[in-house]
Amino acid sequence: MNTERKVAIITGASQGIGAGLVQAYRDQGYAVVANSRNIKAGSDDGVIAVPGHIGDRDVARQVVDTALDRYGRVDTLINNAGIFVSKPFTEYTAEDFRNVIDVNLGGFFHVTQFALAPMLKQERGHIVQITTALVDQPLAGVPAGLASLTKGGLASVTRGLAIEYARQGVRVNAVAPGIIRTPMHAPETHEFLNGLHPVGRMGDIQDIVDAVLYLERAGFVTGETIDVDGGQHAGRW
Repeated sequence: MNTERKVAIITGASQGIGAGLVQAYRDQGYAVVANSRNIKAGSDDGVIAVPGHIGDRDVARQVVDTALDRYGRVDTLINNAGIFVSKPFTEYTAEDFRNVIDVNLGGFFHVTQFALAPMLKQERGHIVQITTALVDQPLAGVPAGLASLTKGGLASVTRGLAIEYARQGVRVNAVAPGIIRTPMHAPETHEFLNGLHPVGRMGDIQDIVDAVLYLERAGFVTGETIDVDGGQHAGRW
């Protein structure tokens, strides 16, 4: 068991922002325990893949136990896993509700509980939520009631946990992205999605990575949400 190298746990890690964060933390010299439902082991021996639904408490426990068994510590937890379902509020189904709650809130709740235990024992740690700019800046034409309900909860609990654990060495922050250019957005939608940002373009994965790495280094910052949204949060445009 190696207890010298810092260790990051990243959920939703198989693609998009999550995969970008895995690479970024590896570049910083961290070992990474990476989780998503379909993640597969790669050739990097500094990344341990733990597949499974993070909303399952047993999977969340396994993710944290893997970090502790292999490396003896947990320094950073990035709660990146999330589901976004855009439809008019009255058209959400009970299944939509369960799925979004299970991942966006359940996944956060379970893995954060387990990760906090070693952080408190170490008297240091950092937890980051990936939320959405829609929490504070809803957009006409982008119905997102379940995102607001769940990611809004994460934005609130970020501040609450930051205060709860500030004197015990654990910082808690969040990043609120606008729409990020990933393969989930078909090329024919890009023009419309670019226009949803005052700067006239979608964000790139690296924009989110840069914000998370800033928070990682910013030891005097806790309870903060950084908007990385091309100006959406600034107001009407």
